Amino acid sequence: MKRIYLICLLLSFQFAVAQEGLKTTFQRIYEDISTNSEAYDRLKYSTENLGHRLTGSENGKKAEEYAYNLLESYGYAVSYQPFTTESWARESLELTLNNKNVPSVSLAHSPVKVNLTADLIDLGNGLEADYEKAGEQVKGKIALVYLHILPNSGENLKNLHRSEKTALANKNGAKGIIFINSVKGNVLLTGTASITGKLIDIPAICIGYEDGMKWKETLEKEKVSAAIKMRNKSELTTARNVIVSIKGTEYPEEKIVIGGHLDSWDLATGAIDNGLGSYAVMDIARVFKKLNLQPKRSVDFVLFMGEEQGLLGSKAYVNEAIENGTLGQVRYMLNFDMVNAPTGFATSRDEMKTLLDSIGAVYAEVDTDFKNQNSSGAGLHSDHQPFMMQGIPSGSGTGGKLPNNAGQYYHSDNDVFKLVDKKGMEQTVKVGAAYLYGLTDANEIPAQRFSDEEIVKFLESKGLKEPLIISGEWRWGK
Repeated sequence: MKRIYLICLLLSFQFAVAQEGLKTTFQRIYEDISTNSEAYDRLKYSTENLGHRLTGSENGKKAEEYAYNLLESYGYAVSYQPFTTESWARESLELTLNNKNVPSVSLAHSPVKVNLTADLIDLGNGLEADYEKAGEQVKGKIALVYLHILPNSGENLKNLHRSEKTALANKNGAKGIIFINSVKGNVLLTGTASITGKLIDIPAICIGYEDGMKWKETLEKEKVSAAIKMRNKSELTTARNVIVSIKGTEYPEEKIVIGGHLDSWDLATGAIDNGLGSYAVMDIARVFKKLNLQPKRSVDFVLFMGEEQGLLGSKAYVNEAIENGTLGQVRYMLNFDMVNAPTGFATSRDEMKTLLDSIGAVYAEVDTDFKNQNSSGAGLHSDHQPFMMQGIPSGSGTGGKLPNNAGQYYHSDNDVFKLVDKKGMEQTVKVGAAYLYGLTDANEIPAQRFSDEEIVKFLESKGLKEPLIISGEWRWGK
């Protein structure tokens, strides 16, 4: 009995020592970022001097080189991971409704040349039920669709991504699709209308809220003829993920991937989407080097390109790991996409909650802004998705809000640096660095990689099967 007591006492002592060591590391991380964080200033420089970071463009290449050189300046050996993609860039667009010009913007991967005239049809939210109700009336027309969910549409309606709504329009015989943005002030929003990164068959464009609702009302009274004249450019090009690798000291064959997409759309400078995340990831890498942190597990810091055009960079990373047999080493993926001022940890897997609660409890002793309110859930359309589709658990920061109502301006010409909040961005770096270090330092990662059967059950339980089928990403049959 005495021996058991002594063993328990020893284990308790070892646990306390480990917790104290973790707290000391968190304290060093917190103090360095509070004093020396470069994320805000680096993003400011980028938006003012590089401009947008569209994949496949000259600006995109400049952004790749900037990230490479910055990480190299921190003392890292940096590598490019090139991949071939079908670049897309807008040239011109003219939309007239009943011969009246309407301000509009093309959605990415629309055809390179369009000269289309057809009647407009109101498809409401653009969901399956809306097309079932309209039936054969959709064929040969241009669908007018609300980008999100219209007020008074009923409870528990789940929205679809614009690419999925475009796929539904095409499937049901529409000749084009016009999205009504939900942001007031006639803000024009872009984004991809193709989940695959390939050109789509029909033109997809966006108009402002006030214009869209006006024409929606007009359709209730009379026919509306829509004319779309569009020209775009598309060609094969090479983009590059930017990668820094740290070898683990105790579990080098286990890897944590932390990333954020560096690319942006071209209407503005992508300060929020995703300057917030990608420049935070680079600053987390800076902290690890500056403090000479020695993670037990290996780490890949990845600046993904091509996220906006179909998760192309993260798919390239995962596909290469499958080909060279190293994907099994990836135990967890941290994705920072438009994260700001997080107060907790988010994870895709419930099994992770106990570990995250314990890491967060230690970190909360250092950072009073961190509330250790952790959550689990899963969604699509960011760089965690290709990892999730291979059964790998993922996470990010949670609990914070985007500054200055920035969420309504993503993908628009209003996504500019003045929206960024310095303190919120630094908090993202602090929480991200703590999350990453806590995972690398843990004795065990509780969530194991799912088998194919387990992936299917997981995706179905999260309500993700339908959008994945619509987008063509579901690989398990019906």
